[in-house]
Order: sequence, then C-alpha cells, then structure tokens
Amino acid sequence: MIDSKLYAVLTHFDKIEQNRLRKYVRSPYFNINENLMSFLDIIFSHINKNKLTELTKEFIWADMFPNEAYNDVRFRKATSDLLKLIENFLAQEEYEKDNLQKASYLLNGIGNKKLEKLHNSAIKAGRDLIKQQHERTSKFYYSQYLIEKSYYSMSEEGLRRSEKINVEDIINNLDHFYLAEKLKWYNTVLSQKNLISHEYQLLFMEEIIQHIEKYNYDNIPAVLIYHTLYLLQTQSEVEQHYFDLKKLISQYWRQFSISEAEDIFYSLLNYCIKKLNQGNSFFLQEFLDVYKEILQKNILPNDTLNPWNFKNAVQIALRLGEIEWAEKFIRDYNEKLPTEFREKAVSFNSALVYFYQKKYKKVIEKLQFVDYDDIGINLNAKSILISAYYELDEDNALLAVMDTFKTYLYRHKDIPENRRISYLNFMKYVRKLLKLNAGDKKEIDNIKKEIEDDRKI
Repeated sequence: MIDSKLYAVLTHFDKIEQNRLRKYVRSPYFNINENLMSFLDIIFSHINKNKLTELTKEFIWADMFPNEAYNDVRFRKATSDLLKLIENFLAQEEYEKDNLQKASYLLNGIGNKKLEKLHNSAIKAGRDLIKQQHERTSKFYYSQYLIEKSYYSMSEEGLRRSEKINVEDIINNLDHFYLAEKLKWYNTVLSQKNLISHEYQLLFMEEIIQHIEKYNYDNIPAVLIYHTLYLLQTQSEVEQHYFDLKKLISQYWRQFSISEAEDIFYSLLNYCIKKLNQGNSFFLQEFLDVYKEILQKNILPNDTLNPWNFKNAVQIALRLGEIEWAEKFIRDYNEKLPTEFREKAVSFNSALVYFYQKKYKKVIEKLQFVDYDDIGINLNAKSILISAYYELDEDNALLAVMDTFKTYLYRHKDIPENRRISYLNFMKYVRKLLKLNAGDKKEIDNIKKEIEDDRKI
C-alpha cells in the first residue's frame, strides 16, 4: 500500500491540509460513503507516525469492514473513489482561492436560473472585485472577459434588454488576455531555444508583433512588458531593451503574480549573465542590483531561491568586492534554498567567500571531500580547490588533485568540449607555474602570452 499512488499523494499533505481534507470527505455534500473517511484516517495515521512497517490492503480492509472477508475488487474501488475525492478537493481548494472565477460562476448560475433579483448585486460585486485586483496579468483580463460575457448572457435572456450591450468590453478583455498570454508563451519558446534546439509551429506571432508595434498598449502592462521581453530576446545586442524592461518590471511588478514577476526578473539576470560571458563587466553590478531587488521585494515563489542564481549572486558580489554582503547573504538566505541542494550549496558558496578572504585552509576544509551533483559546480569547485593548494604551496596535494581532476574531465563525456579544454589548459598553466623560477620575468611574460593566445581560440 505504501507504494500506491493514493499513499504517495497523501504524503504531500501537511497537518493543516490533512484536517481540511478530512472535513471535505466528511461533508455529505461531497461524500456519502463513510468508509472512505475511515480509509483516509488509517493512511494519515500511518504517515503521521512515520511507520516503516508495511501497511497492507488486508489491514485497512479489516479496519473498514471488520466482519467481512477481504475483497480485492471492492478495495480497489474504494481506493479509486478516495483518490477521486482527493482530486476534487484539490480542485475545490483552487476554486476557493480564485474570487474572480467564483464571481463568474455565480453570474452563470444566476443567468441559468434567471434570478433577476440577484442580477444587480452580483454584477456589481463582480465588477467591484475586478477593480480591487492588484494583478494585471493575462488571467486578470480573462476573468474580466468571463464576467462581462456572463453579464451579456443574462441580458440576452431578457433580464436587462434596455441596457447598452457590453460587447466592446467583452472583446477588449479577450484581446488583452490573448495578446499577453500569447506573448508570454512565445517568450518561453524563445528562452528555451537558447538551451535546446526545438522547432515550434506558432500561429499569428508575426501578425501579433506587428499589431502591438503599430498600436499603443502602454496602458496594458502585461502586453507592454512581454513585448519588451520579446525585444530583449530577439534583439539582445540592443542593450536599451534591457534597461526598458528593468524599469517596467520595477514599476509594475505588483501587477503580476509572484511566479510571473520572478520569471521576468530572472530574464534580466539571464541577460546579465549573457553579457558577462561576452566580456561586458558593466553587467556585474547590474546582475547584483537586480538580484538585490528580487530579495528586497521578496519575489520568491514558495519562499524558495534558485540555487544557481544563489551561486551567481555570491560569485558576482565577491568579484565586486562586496565580501561582507556575500557572507551575510549566505547566512540569511541559505534556508530558502531547496532542501536537497542546501548543504552542498552552503559549503560551495562559503568556500568561495573564504577564497576571496585568502583563508585557503578553510577553502580546502569545505571542498576537499565534497562531490557536487551539478557538473558545472563540481568543475568550479575542483578549480578553486587547486587554486587553494597552489596558494598554500602544498605541491604534493596539488598534483594529486590535478591528476584526479584530469581523470574526471576525460571520464565525464557530457562535459562540453570547450569547457574540458579550458580546465585542462588551466591545469597546464598551473604546472608551468610550479616549475617557474622565482623572478623569471621573461618566462612569466611567455605564460601570459600563451594564456592570451588560448583565449582567442
């Protein structure tokens, strides 16, 4: 039973959610099968007590039906019914969170029953709710479209035939939803193409872009911002698009959901990284400024930080000389990293700080016996470890680590060839430095020239 879909789903419910689900299953409006409540209690009891012993179907059946022999067909039916109840509960929970959708459904219900006496108050409540919304995402315009469409349907039924019909409001909200949503997903495709080569057949994108550039959508932040993000991705050489997007999202971020605002801010971070990879050091400070703004505005879906941007923030802060900020950042925000990444992320980023503080023995303590799941971080960690041994003049340990690292580079075939060559060259020059006679300026100049020549390849 522990390996079943039902059990696995219920392990994701915390104590508060468990209680809400119990109330839902107990409600005769949603469920009239009392045995399913017992079924649910048995599983939650097993989960909450962290029992490692097997929870058998027979044990659950005996508790639910003490005077009946086990019947596998009926047990599987009960499992299916309870799982369906849980799915309905999850849908209900989402429905309860969305007041705009509820207002739309209410208007549909009033229209279907032709309840004219409820019409005025319901449409006023729906429109007032729209005015109270801070978010102006595509979803906002879709909800407004549904409310206006419901109002129109009621008018068509003869409840308010004397009023001016609201078709213009219906169409405008539908257009705003469509344009913003289409642009948002198109930007997702463009972003993915930077990582993976996939072809998509997307209708009307050229026409939509031409339309938006012809007409003024400054009063629709979702369309304006997603169009600017489109420009940033398709005309990345024009840096003004970055600054335009940065200004717009800083001004309108409250009109987006936290997850959408994060995506847009992270697009700015990705652009900064791209520019840094091209050698434009101006974007070091830009990256850190944007990242600090994300923290200051608490734009953290599920109160969680991306571990790779966490690392980038520490590295860039250190390159800018903000060592104290990097230390405080690791200390204050490490608990917002996903649990499965936290321990190793803290060890790696702390080692980075120690390296910039020239505390090389502490660097070795942090990195010596740790292998990271992410190959990129692992490569970075090995190179820092080599540098720490070099600074401490621990030549034997340094040579041993480099031999191990060289084997690692050749063994892992998924390391991009250009990165493999880069790290092999790094170790080649470390070996040359080890053989260098102190004060041999000519040889130092030769090594510098070789490094510059390698960078040009």
